Amino acid sequence: METEFANLIKLQKLDIEIRNTSVLLDDIPHQINEIDKKSEESLQIVQTAKDNFSQNQKKRRNLESELQDIKEKTEKYKRQLNEVKTNKEYSSLLKEIDDTNAKIDSLEEEIIGEMLSADDIEKEIKAASKKAEEVQVELSRKKEVIFQEKNKAEKKLNDLEAEREELIPKIPSDQMKLYKQISKTKNGIVLSPVTEEFCTMCHMRVRPQMVNELIAGTQITTCENCGRILYYVKKSD
Repeated sequence: METEFANLIKLQKLDIEIRNTSVLLDDIPHQINEIDKKSEESLQIVQTAKDNFSQNQKKRRNLESELQDIKEKTEKYKRQLNEVKTNKEYSSLLKEIDDTNAKIDSLEEEIIGEMLSADDIEKEIKAASKKAEEVQVELSRKKEVIFQEKNKAEKKLNDLEAEREELIPKIPSDQMKLYKQISKTKNGIVLSPVTEEFCTMCHMRVRPQMVNELIAGTQITTCENCGRILYYVKKSD
């Protein structure tokens, strides 16, 4: 029975390692997605700044076009001053010229404002681009580390599963059946050592007769409380 218990204990250890390694591998796609998300966010900041610059330039061109149209209209009014025949028409044209000049002043101020904004946006693009480049380098490094961990974990998982396959035939079929049944309900923790007459997993006292049976190692015994397979561990001196 000692060998059988040793194999069951080894099997549980393998299963726990397999489960933990599988959890690690399952989480890797999430880690990669998070890195890609951060990468995209850093690049999006740059793109947003560039879009703002494009809008700024478009608005400036529209203002300059409008300004040119109004200046041409103003020149037209000035030429008409020499053609009017009444004071009323002359005064009306002067008012139109004053209005267009005021509009010209307003548009020129807006254009200057857009030019100043363009300078700020260009600085923002430069800073965001530099930051994005630094972020990309750091995220690329992190992703490489994750891929290295993934390769190691995959190799470890393959080795563990191969070792498990080699171990299974060494365990009696009835014990394997019991092991599988308990594993389904106990989250993979099938065995529990008994120390000082207590089940380590549920902390319930084990009857003296059962302790003697465990020491003798003549049969498989399960905990009357948690249902796990018990095995005796001598108290350390």
